[in-house]
Amino acid sequence: MDRSMEWLGGTDAHFDTQKHLWTFPSGATLAFGNMERERDKFRYQSAEFQFVGFDELTQFYETQYRYMFSRMRRLEGSYVPLRMRGASNPGNIGHDWVKQRFLIEGEAHRRVFIPAKLNENPYLDRENYIKALYELDPITRRQYLEGDWSARHGGSIFKREYFKDKILDNPPAIKNLIRFWDRASTVPKNQSDPDYTVGLKLGELEGQYYILHVVRFRGTPKQNEDTILATAQEDGYPAPIRMEQEPGSSGVDTIDHYARQVLKGYNFKGVRTTGDKSERAAPVATVAEQGNLFLIKSPLTSTIIDELEAFPLGSHDDIVDALSGAYEQLRTKRDYGARYVQTRNIPPAKKGGVESYFKTFKK
Repeated sequence: MDRSMEWLGGTDAHFDTQKHLWTFPSGATLAFGNMERERDKFRYQSAEFQFVGFDELTQFYETQYRYMFSRMRRLEGSYVPLRMRGASNPGNIGHDWVKQRFLIEGEAHRRVFIPAKLNENPYLDRENYIKALYELDPITRRQYLEGDWSARHGGSIFKREYFKDKILDNPPAIKNLIRFWDRASTVPKNQSDPDYTVGLKLGELEGQYYILHVVRFRGTPKQNEDTILATAQEDGYPAPIRMEQEPGSSGVDTIDHYARQVLKGYNFKGVRTTGDKSERAAPVATVAEQGNLFLIKSPLTSTIIDELEAFPLGSHDDIVDALSGAYEQLRTKRDYGARYVQTRNIPPAKKGGVESYFKTFKK
């Protein structure tokens, strides 16, 4: 608003201090607004804008940003272009979705991202500004000084360096795998940055684990069911499917519904979880630290690593929960099978060998 006063003060435009609104002789207006809370987006429900600009976009939730597209309208025959623009530094609550939308998906969806570094601002006292930035912590300094979108305030469990040289173009042939779902029951209408439903397929081969595929979306209960079923059909019948079972009778009813209606005929079970999220994630984090967790390259690779690195301080942990659940199921299955063979003491040379024995054991 201060800048607008410099530009428009003394012109024929009139400023309403109560509404924070400039009105021009033509009838066009320039309005300043805020969106402190997620539900504040509905203050603009009846508005009609041809240009919407967000200052410091990462300070907003994706739901707020996307909602404003519904307010971009013009009269038929008008040639005024409809434009949505944002400016921002890395970091803050919107870091993940802004990075995903503009840096990762941007080119494919014709979303233009224009980086601007410190040296490109000829009017700034750069020397003193850089001195000021060195009072910040190293991560925030990299974000502000270098515009580094990979710089994140990490959690204490997963480290980004665990995945150096662990991202593969194609997986090896893996038979021991599982799809684990961490399901968001609905799309909250008035909550900030709602949870995702995540289905993570994890494979194990000779003690090494591979994140083979991740489905991540927000949806209504019906959209959840349709997507989970479609994913099961794509995976194929033999692939085991597990889903986190929420506490209480509602959790039991949900698993029963999926078993009898949505995933009928598939190898599906609900899984009760115990302990806090960090405790459940610790075993698979150890696997990653030892260099035994690999990722198959996909459009979500950066999102997966970002969420793992930020956990448990990040805004989302749905991928971490799905990974923890999948690893626990694969580890339990692997360890139980080994213990069972050892207890029975059946030599590989007898009764068709271990492979034949496991076929009988599975039955």
